[in-house]
Amino acid sequence: MRSHRAVAFVVGMIAVLAAAMLAATSFAGSSASSGSVTIAIGGEPSTLDPLVRDDGNERAVTQSIFETLMGRTADGKSLYPKLAIAAPKRVAPSAWRFKLRPGVKFTDGEPFNADSVVASVKHVLDPKANSEQVGYLGSLKGAKKVNNLTVDILTKGTDPILPSRMYWLRMIPAKWQSISDFASKPVGTGPYVFSEWSRGDHITLTANPSYWGSPKPTIQSVTYKFVPEGSTQVAGLAAGNFNLITNLIPEDAKRAPKAIAVRSTEHPIFILNARPGPQTTANTKVRQAMNYALDKNAIASKLFLGYATVDAGQLLSPSAFGFDPKTKAYPYDVAKAKQLVQQAGATGKKVSIVGESGRWLKDRELIELAAQSWRSIGLDVDVKFYAFPQYLNRLFDQKNRPDVVFVSSSNELYDADRPFTTYYELSGIGASNSDKQLQTWIDKARTELNVNKRAALYHAAVNKARQQAYFAWLVNYEGLWGMSKNVQWQPRSDGFIFLNTMKLAG
Repeated sequence: MRSHRAVAFVVGMIAVLAAAMLAATSFAGSSASSGSVTIAIGGEPSTLDPLVRDDGNERAVTQSIFETLMGRTADGKSLYPKLAIAAPKRVAPSAWRFKLRPGVKFTDGEPFNADSVVASVKHVLDPKANSEQVGYLGSLKGAKKVNNLTVDILTKGTDPILPSRMYWLRMIPAKWQSISDFASKPVGTGPYVFSEWSRGDHITLTANPSYWGSPKPTIQSVTYKFVPEGSTQVAGLAAGNFNLITNLIPEDAKRAPKAIAVRSTEHPIFILNARPGPQTTANTKVRQAMNYALDKNAIASKLFLGYATVDAGQLLSPSAFGFDPKTKAYPYDVAKAKQLVQQAGATGKKVSIVGESGRWLKDRELIELAAQSWRSIGLDVDVKFYAFPQYLNRLFDQKNRPDVVFVSSSNELYDADRPFTTYYELSGIGASNSDKQLQTWIDKARTELNVNKRAALYHAAVNKARQQAYFAWLVNYEGLWGMSKNVQWQPRSDGFIFLNTMKLAG
């Protein structure tokens, strides 16, 4: 049935929540901003421009500075209007129309309007910006101002999940280029305002006293400290130096004054270079062996102490559209892994891993564990750790693909298009294969409005990628947050930190 059910579902869910969210927006918090908190994040942001790098450290800071046209409920299930005043409407096969909220201003006094939306889309699509966020926004073609408070978002063909993409695209001022050092001193419409960046140590934000929305910020000052090591984070939390830590390791959950686990969208994974070439991983049998060599059940139960589930041979959670329930994880079989390496003539061959440490939970341990597992089946494994900005350069370098790259992929769109556009299809900025058939399926799925046909395309892509072992899949771990007893805050499934939802007891 060639229906628009995908679009109708998205718009319908938005409409269900619109009235409640609009009512909440008009509510004014009764308590004035007071107090301060310190948050430990895994590393220093590479920039504070929200539309350039795919940097979770940057997002942790800027999510309360910049805002989006659409919001999403904390459980990830539904969208609602935010800087838009209502659910968008499709006005052409490749155009969605947004009505914008009147009276909103950036913290420098510039009004938020259609020009802001056009500037935001133009910036993220500018080849000179070389944005790493195309995996979230790959369908975007441009934006057209209709009037001061109406704008059309234009796409490359039909796009059934464009409203979800507008939960990702943060809005910047129309005149952002005239702001001195915008990437270091950002200006947004959000509940918090940039105050200070002490390089190598911390970033401080302060409450926006003129914030248009709700809830109003009740904490006056928030400082982000750059702390890569999880053990250092929990020690600082226990000592009272931090109020919130983002990488609470499972072993330390009992040491935290308060610990909260939330099912996350994070999937750590190894991208294996399957392109034609001299690299050891060009051989399918080697890539399959690398999957058989990983004891994923032990990773979930012993490394993450049960705060994780084994990934089913795909870079998707069951809650994401496109998940294939028929595809299963590679079983743990060391004997078969050794046999495949021998059959490939790869015994003693070198494999290099590119990784980082501190950005994601247990990242260094996962990389070192995998390296040892692959050594045990006869491969000569070399591991290189880089500081996060340098690591990102290697992750997204399409001219010089490493043998293996570690990454943890989140999915704030709750749709296969996000990870598949970035890591599965050959044109993806983090992909390491040359599979034209996979590219065709993913491109078709991106514009397919029929729900069943779209799902079938993604299932085909999932199955082929699993057979060809384009990745070494691991687990989906839970977000584990540590906080002081006086912090009142409920973590979200997408891991976003919206500071205006946080309070201090007493």
